[in-house]
Amino acid sequence: MYSTYHVMAASQIESHSSTFRKLALSFGLIIISAVYALLQNSSGGQSIAVGSTQATPSQSYKTANKALLQTLSQIDNSAPVTTPSAPVSTTNNLTSKITSVPTPAPKKPSGQYINGSYTGSPANAYYGAVQVEAIVRNGQLADIKFLQYPNSHSTSVFINQQAMPYLIQEAIQSQNANIDGVSGATFTSQAFVQSLTSALVQAKA
Repeated sequence: MYSTYHVMAASQIESHSSTFRKLALSFGLIIISAVYALLQNSSGGQSIAVGSTQATPSQSYKTANKALLQTLSQIDNSAPVTTPSAPVSTTNNLTSKITSVPTPAPKKPSGQYINGSYTGSPANAYYGAVQVEAIVRNGQLADIKFLQYPNSHSTSVFINQQAMPYLIQEAIQSQNANIDGVSGATFTSQAFVQSLTSALVQAKA
């Protein structure tokens, strides 16, 4: 009976020991799981592989920073060295362009004639000769002077004194010698046109 009691007691102790080991193992697994969860939360739940091992975020940051610096140094060493070119002098170019512009010829006064006084050739007016002087200002026929006209007879003097102002006025208005003659002073009118035409030909030269 004593032996039976000891056997039963030994079996009960062994059973309790097995249960304790199971509880201890379970408790250890729970602690390990909790620690792992805390580590996962503190590291953001991520781990970066470096080579064949797992690196912590701190180690991964240092490794990535070192790799970035090496890459930047390689880029700086491989970048071509450029020598700054000398600034272009715009002043010299502008000066050369200005000096290369041809000097324009002096402008002539607006109009069809050259300024000056021009004496026409004498023209026969039957009772004498008619000769005029054309005066040009600003390229325009400005005035006409009679240098000669028939004045040997009182009738010729009277007719010509009436006709000459009219002939001068018509010529200045038309700016040429193509004018109508004065009725009653046909010879004087024709001679006036001839003399004035020869004077204006010189003004156009």
